[in-house]
Amino acid sequence: MDYKARAKDMLQHWKKGNYAFGKGVLGKVGDFAKRAGKSTMLVVTGLGFEKWTEPLVNNVRSYLRNKNVDVSGIIRGARANAPREDVYRIANQLGKKRPHSIIALGGGSTIDAVKAASVLATLDSDDVETYFGQGLVTEKLNAEGAKLPTIIAVQTASSSGAHLTKYSNITDPLTLQKKLIIDDAIVPSFAVFDYRTTVGAPYSITTDGGLDGISHCLEVVYGATGKSFFDKVMEIAEVGISLIVENLPKAVGIPKDGEARVGLGLGTDLGGYAIMVGGTNYAHLFSFSLVNILTHGRACALVNPYATVFFAPAIEQQLKMVGRIFYRAGYIDEDIEKHSGRDLGIIVARGMMKFLTKIEFPTTLDEVGATDEDKKRILTAAKNPQLWSKLEQAPVSLIARDAKGEIDEPRTEVNIDEYMGALIDAIRSGDFDKIKILPEA
Repeated sequence: MDYKARAKDMLQHWKKGNYAFGKGVLGKVGDFAKRAGKSTMLVVTGLGFEKWTEPLVNNVRSYLRNKNVDVSGIIRGARANAPREDVYRIANQLGKKRPHSIIALGGGSTIDAVKAASVLATLDSDDVETYFGQGLVTEKLNAEGAKLPTIIAVQTASSSGAHLTKYSNITDPLTLQKKLIIDDAIVPSFAVFDYRTTVGAPYSITTDGGLDGISHCLEVVYGATGKSFFDKVMEIAEVGISLIVENLPKAVGIPKDGEARVGLGLGTDLGGYAIMVGGTNYAHLFSFSLVNILTHGRACALVNPYATVFFAPAIEQQLKMVGRIFYRAGYIDEDIEKHSGRDLGIIVARGMMKFLTKIEFPTTLDEVGATDEDKKRILTAAKNPQLWSKLEQAPVSLIARDAKGEIDEPRTEVNIDEYMGALIDAIRSGDFDKIKILPEA
């Protein structure tokens, strides 16, 4: 299968004419801004201290001038993991100008921060906590008869798919905890991703981003068991994971390999598509509590092989598909068609870990200095109802319910301590035998 051609068809069908992607498409930012109005503001990752942004900013400003769009200000974007303070700073500056559009130029953190900041600036709110959860932005906008400014996301890293999605991940640096806004209202109206901007990107950005893209596809397809969108997500995941598994080692080996960068861009974009169809689960939930020791993509990559084993009895069809990808790429030797259940999960998980080793990634949490405090933080976050969507979206859920179908919080917390606690112990040590399988799985 020509996975690149298939990915392009899928993205074009999904986003219609509101997403410009490929090589040499940066100029479309001017067309999109003109459609939004006469004024815009630029929010730029690393403005003033990351030299690589300067030519990009100059080019974008030129495209805007050519379309007679006024730039009413340029704001420094967010730091890694989009800290709350950066969201409040950006919101304050946006609120003073009230532009027709906002151009978020950078990676996922800056785009996520702009999504959240646009909400605060529009609704004159000073607390982002109010909007963590699902659909709360739309609810408040409808109540106040308000509308967000047009967001134009100009992506510069093959990673989170933030330029395409309804998610905004924001971090509280004091608690080292990340939380999530989930709302269709914050999907950027337009997006641009010129894959050439990623050529030569450093190892950490390349690998972390690529693995985040795999995790999006993997978590959504795992959670699709019994869902109406199963077939659709199976196709998205097969194409997306195949592209990343094939091209990530090439991009690591030769950072200026342009075709490998195109493959990575398409693959991670499909990861963004996946999380707009379904939802993520354990890897993302764990990553939200590991910001003190790991980047997001790296945390997801560490968790996924072990979650694969935990989920294995409920995801056999998905495991066969994923296993074939890693088999074709040379990371699995066994005939996966002869295996099932937990045994199949372990074979696929080992193939995933072999892939991580190939790109010089750790495969256990203890390798990166995880402690009992990190375990405690993960379990505490998992007991927060704001994050229970991650438990519900797993193929086997730790959410317990009573006879009326209502959530039984005490039993749910017991399940989290027992099963998720054991899973964390396995991820720390690398020992699959520590994973406890839910009886109904």
